[in-house]
Amino acid sequence: MNDSPGWASPGSAPSDGQEAGIPRPSEPVDAGSPAPQWSPAQPPPGQWSPPSTSGTGPGAHPPAPGWGGAPQGPGWGNAPMAAKPGVIPLRPLSIGEILDGAVSTMRAHWRTVLGVSLTVAVIAQVAIILIQRYLLPAPVSVDPNAVGAEALRQTADSMQSTLLSSAPATLISLIATLITTAVLTVVISRSVLGRRATLSDAWTEARPRLPQLLGLTLLLSLMSTAIMAAGLLPGLLIGSTAGIMLALLGFTAALVVVLWLMVRFTLAAPALMLERQSILTSMRRSAKLVQGAWWRTFGILALTYLLVIVVALVIGVPFAIVAIAMDGAGIGDLMNGSAEFGWPFLIVSGIGEVIVSTLTYPFTAGVMALLYVDQRIRREALDLDLARAANVPGYDTHRS
Repeated sequence: MNDSPGWASPGSAPSDGQEAGIPRPSEPVDAGSPAPQWSPAQPPPGQWSPPSTSGTGPGAHPPAPGWGGAPQGPGWGNAPMAAKPGVIPLRPLSIGEILDGAVSTMRAHWRTVLGVSLTVAVIAQVAIILIQRYLLPAPVSVDPNAVGAEALRQTADSMQSTLLSSAPATLISLIATLITTAVLTVVISRSVLGRRATLSDAWTEARPRLPQLLGLTLLLSLMSTAIMAAGLLPGLLIGSTAGIMLALLGFTAALVVVLWLMVRFTLAAPALMLERQSILTSMRRSAKLVQGAWWRTFGILALTYLLVIVVALVIGVPFAIVAIAMDGAGIGDLMNGSAEFGWPFLIVSGIGEVIVSTLTYPFTAGVMALLYVDQRIRREALDLDLARAANVPGYDTHRS
């Protein structure tokens, strides 16, 4: 077992034929050891009891608290506390512990975490601002008084212009997210073991996996786009009122399918980084780990992105208001798409975007990585491997 990433080879998940919660068999004995001899006559299940000693057996008084009876407070018989060499206890995690672990990683390794996220966010935002200022066409104006076919044409032109304008920013944000996720996943995997990772160490570990991570992201994006297109295309080809209704139904159905698939494959990126798996193998690993826990995974992701949206609004809205005021554009121009923003708006709003990205990139990456760790603890007893790797007292340093 290595330090990080790829703590251990993938275990046998319940989807491989092993139900969760059932103890795995012991390691086989050595070839030279005598095989255990069991008597063919075994006591009936549930009726065997150890030989009675003085003061025990039928009719005896219950034992005194603290010795052989129900545990009373700390002391003999209590379940041991889970080891916590790093930011999380090595046991199945609650939702609060996953979120707290992501924040604790940001606090404990703030130099590395903020160094990565701030650098990537600044570079990405500068590129987005330059593209918006010099390469994108002017926004299409929409006449609010237009009706009928003219209103539909203007709406279609506006949607096309919006998609074209947002495509470069989306692509740059995607690449920025890839880099931060790759590097910060390494940092988080070290923080689980209570170890630090410098920016240089994290980049050295993550860099060889970036092409595979990019391929995984593009594959999932193309899959989502194809499903959405399949849902919308029949209605759009018809073009009438019935076609609009069909497109709406197709969009809803496709959105449900895409959401189900994205949750199912949400652990593919951590598996790819930490287990050093191929793209398809990582997707299969994610599907196995999420199997039976889709709703829990969806709930954690929904809560995470809700918190991200709240942070983005709390920080971004004041910057947007100041940017609009400095640029001289009105809210009405912004809403109808006729506003052409200058440098003051782009710079001020860009600063707000950098702050939001610097805080949200490591948080979301931390939740994804810890959710992956939690699922492997629940299904594959990864906590034992992590405790051995962290040299926790009471655990063997190697498998027997």
